[in-house]
Parts: sequence; C-alpha cells; structure tokens
Amino acid sequence: MSRVRSSGNATTELRLVALLRSAGITGWRRHYPLPGKPDFTFPARRVVVFVDGCFWHGHKCGRKLRPNTNIEAWQAKIEATRRRDRRATRELRTEGWSVVRIWECVLTKRPNQCLNRLRRALELPM
Repeated sequence: MSRVRSSGNATTELRLVALLRSAGITGWRRHYPLPGKPDFTFPARRVVVFVDGCFWHGHKCGRKLRPNTNIEAWQAKIEATRRRDRRATRELRTEGWSVVRIWECVLTKRPNQCLNRLRRALELPM
C-alpha cells in the first residue's frame, strides 16, 4: 500500500490528462488549492473534477475490489474517505463550484462518456 501514489496515478489522473489533451480541452489546472484537493480545476468556469479510484473510494462497480484481510479496518478507512468526499463536494458547491466526480472504471471502459460529462459541465460544444 505504501507504493500507491495519491497523485499522478496512471489509471486515474494521467489517463484523464491524456483524454483532455486528445480532445483539445484546455484551461485546466492540476492540484489547485481548494477543499478536497480536486484532481483538475477549470478556474475560469468554476468547475472541479475528481477522478476517484474504485477501491479507495468504495465504488460498488462489480470489480470485486474487496480486501480479504483486516476487513473492518479497510471498511472504516473507505467509509471515512467517502465521508470526506461528500464533505468536500458540499463545501465546493457552497462556494459556487460545479463538481464532477469520475470513477476509475468508467474512465477506463467509457472514456467518451466521461468527456461528454465534462463538456456539459464546462458548457462546451459536444
């Protein structure tokens, strides 16, 4: 677990970076100092994007990402992450930001769906 990086993860952040660049979507900043530490921020449009890993954020996507040992501790840790995510989303929306959360599995399997969600949030042409 100590080798899992909190930023620059190839299955989440870096995959979205490549997708944004290939789609020609500009104006984003990474690790902008806001509550919850969004992965991507579009300051001019007041939109933030979080790319959540399925295991760490407790997504029930059917990928069977359940720990086999120390189950109670992992469940508590994942639930704390989910509470923190809800709190950050609430704070950002209160401050007038639009929040987009993208799941790792959706980014992998349906990248065009993720791009369309971002274009709608950013009010860009499809």
